[in-house]
Amino acid sequence: MAVCHTAQKRVLVTGGSGLVGRAIQHVINEEGGGKDGEEWIFLSSKDADLMNKEETQAVFQKHKPTHVIHLAAMVGGLFKNMRVNLDFWRNNIYINDNVLQAAHEVDAVKVVSCLSTCIFPDKTTYPIDETMIHNGPPHASNFGYSYAKRMIDVHNRAYFEQYGRSYTSVIPTNVFGPHDNFNIEDGHVLPGLIHKAYRAQKEGKPLVVWGSGTPRRQFIYSLDLARLVLWVVRDYNEVEPIILSVGEEEEVSIKEAAEAVVRALDFKEEVVYDTDKSDGQFKKTASNAKLMRYLPNFAFTPFEKALKETCDWFVANYDNARK
Repeated sequence: MAVCHTAQKRVLVTGGSGLVGRAIQHVINEEGGGKDGEEWIFLSSKDADLMNKEETQAVFQKHKPTHVIHLAAMVGGLFKNMRVNLDFWRNNIYINDNVLQAAHEVDAVKVVSCLSTCIFPDKTTYPIDETMIHNGPPHASNFGYSYAKRMIDVHNRAYFEQYGRSYTSVIPTNVFGPHDNFNIEDGHVLPGLIHKAYRAQKEGKPLVVWGSGTPRRQFIYSLDLARLVLWVVRDYNEVEPIILSVGEEEEVSIKEAAEAVVRALDFKEEVVYDTDKSDGQFKKTASNAKLMRYLPNFAFTPFEKALKETCDWFVANYDNARK
């Protein structure tokens, strides 16, 4: 558990050792993103089992946060989700209910929970915006996780209606960066590709990309997301969620992402596509118009630059990276 600063605003970050939690730590500690009067507490799973109500209450009573960034979740890529949808539903429902109720019990004035674009309806028009979350069932491949995350929005509205709480949520698109989970079987698409390419390069074998390469995704660099989450904690006052994403025009296909990984790692072998593997959702294009109304001048890190930094981090930290 990392603690920095002393003072009146005490911000507790659940999932503080994960991809986004580590990015927030970096922005606070390395980029001077912290402000006077803020104390930051980063929890990891070692500090409390958030599926356990008593442990969650105890860690919140210990730190008594005024603000909470709720990142902790049971997460995994497409193929893990397809195997254990029930586990994703139950475990995330427990975590979210425990965290939001514990925050309420210590009188936290603000909670920002992290959702995902997979919560959006499978059958929809594009681009998707914040008003469309509950317009139909999510994609069948990860419905357990998707519904559990979607329910946070219901939770937040109910806390506001019943208690006037300013509990809200952010919806990032596909996040990537240093400290990601680079597990090939259970990780997300980009870190999985990075690890596979790194390993194939070492073994002199082709890079095998799962699926056809045609699905399209918007990727957001974890450090950009961290900077935006800090803004949400301090300055975004709606209960309604906000999509945190690059623009629609920044969407890339899995094939383009694989080619970018090849360039970033200077991969010299062949690239092949295993079309027997599932593609998942073809696209889930999200609109960042609401974010742009609030922050019209926010500068996102270019995808190729962010990917190169991520690949360089993975190579330099290969022995210790989650994989």
